[in-house]
Amino acid sequence: MKTIHDPALDEKFICSKPAFNGRLLHVHVDTVQLPNGNTATREMADHQGAIAVVPILPDGHIIFVKQYRHPMGTVMYEIPAGKIDPGEEPDQCAVRELSEETGYEAEQWEYLCAIATTPGFTNEVIHLYAAYGLHSHKQHTDPDEFIAVEAVPRSKVVEMIEDGTLFDGKTLAALGVLSMKGKL
Repeated sequence: MKTIHDPALDEKFICSKPAFNGRLLHVHVDTVQLPNGNTATREMADHQGAIAVVPILPDGHIIFVKQYRHPMGTVMYEIPAGKIDPGEEPDQCAVRELSEETGYEAEQWEYLCAIATTPGFTNEVIHLYAAYGLHSHKQHTDPDEFIAVEAVPRSKVVEMIEDGTLFDGKTLAALGVLSMKGKL
């Protein structure tokens, strides 16, 4: 991702205090100096980064995963995604997560872009991919993951967005990028 600086907007880091250290998130409160010289605090959740993949079958159907998301209180349709392990490259993570969550392997990969999920409070970046030439094998999720896999025709995806069935941000971003490239 590109870093942009503007002296009229940049904040200067002063110090940081840890607030919470969990398995997934590490939260800290940073003190920064604002462009006008005043100070402010920024609550921030550190995240190691993630990937998300739009798997496209030869017939044009898109593979979605369905999973209960506790913070949202509902089962959600999403593209396969997962956290990048320490020392793992995003490309390697994409291959691993697609296989684990869906039971598919891909012959071709396309890097779409990276997105900052919610930059107001986290440094999480998700690398978005498209996967083509899919071959099915056995799904092998993590022990705490309960995931259903569903192939959805492209024609139904817009309906799912319009009726509120599909509202996951990373999924919408990846589909939007593919659409802008003329590939959906």
